[in-house]
Amino acid sequence: MTSKPTRAIVMISGRGSNLQAILDAIDKKILSLDICAVVSSRCDARGLELAKMKSIATHCVDNNDYADRESYDQALLTTMEPYRADLIIMAGFMRILTPVFIQHYQGKILNIHPSLLPKYRGLNTHQRALDNHEQEHGASVHFVTAELDGGPIIIQSRVPVLDNDNADSLSQRVLHQEHKIYQLAIKWFTEGRVEMIGNTAYLDGIALQKPYEFKEAIE
Repeated sequence: MTSKPTRAIVMISGRGSNLQAILDAIDKKILSLDICAVVSSRCDARGLELAKMKSIATHCVDNNDYADRESYDQALLTTMEPYRADLIIMAGFMRILTPVFIQHYQGKILNIHPSLLPKYRGLNTHQRALDNHEQEHGASVHFVTAELDGGPIIIQSRVPVLDNDNADSLSQRVLHQEHKIYQLAIKWFTEGRVEMIGNTAYLDGIALQKPYEFKEAIE
């Protein structure tokens, strides 16, 4: 008997590049995932149009409509809870979530971050890597906890920093890897292979002492 696809909500704020990669993986039968809704913090986010083209329910919960983080996150919960999602996929959602929201979906929230965490938490990661003359940069998928970009890391992919790189060229090569490792981490979650216990990520029942290194050749 075929198991039902994992029910997921994708949270976005912009163009939806990672959302598109996930949708493509679903179409190719790589991911057994039912995206039941896409929720955006911005009503002009291009990712909402991507969802509508797939007949996926969309919601804009505009952060400008709320006085504080607590009331905003309560509105998010009110919007999202009826879908009873098994997985929350943060794909460029540019809001810091409150502990109340995170606790509600404890162990069910994944995020993709464009750096080799714990380096360069927060914004402007590519320029910061260049300013510090890093030899390599990359992306990380992690479980979301109350600590900003500080949850247990599941998988990382590295890219070399080239002599002629600027923030845009570096970001494009990192984004290419983001799409690959996020797809893999989501697949592991849907298959029950990866989970968060306490503040540790486990893969196939073994605690990850360090992130899984994505070894595919960099293009």
